[in-house]
Amino acid sequence: MAGLEGVEQPRGAAARWSPAVEDEQALKALELFGNPTEAEVPLPSRPESAATARRLAQIVVLRHWGLSPRHTEDTVLLVSELVGNAVRHTGARTFGLRMLRRRGWLRVEVRDPSRGLPCLMPVQDLDISGRGLFLVDRLSDRWGVDLLPRGKTTWFEMRVMER
Repeated sequence: MAGLEGVEQPRGAAARWSPAVEDEQALKALELFGNPTEAEVPLPSRPESAATARRLAQIVVLRHWGLSPRHTEDTVLLVSELVGNAVRHTGARTFGLRMLRRRGWLRVEVRDPSRGLPCLMPVQDLDISGRGLFLVDRLSDRWGVDLLPRGKTTWFEMRVMER
C-alpha cells in the first residue's frame, strides 16, 4: 500500500481518535485510490485494504454526501464487513468498491471475481466470528448479491434522510 504506511489504527491507551488525523488519512486514501462515487475503486485483496475502504467510505458519507455521523459509522462498519468477506473468502487478488447515492438512499457495492455466495449464518451471543452478514442484515435496509459472468457484487442499501 504505497503511501499508506503507518496509517493503521493507533495503538496504546493514550491513542484517541482525532477527526483531523482521520480526515487527513481519508483524503490521502481518496487521492491514492480514487473516489468510489465516480468509478469502482480497485483495492488489493489484503487485510489492510479494509482500513482503506473504511477511510474512503467515511470521507464519502460524512464529507461528500454530508450525512450524519450515525450513517457514517454504520456505513463504515458494513463496508468493513463486506470487504473482510471479500478478502477472507474469495481468494481474489483484488476487489472493487463502489458507492452510490440516490434520493433517500445510499448503496455500497463490493465486487469480487468469486461466484461463491455469502451465507447469512445464525449468530449466538458468545460467537467471536461469523457476524459480518448478520450486522449487514441488521443495520442495512436491504442487501443482496448480484451474480456476474465473472464473479459477484455484494451490496447493501440504507435509507437516509435528506437535509
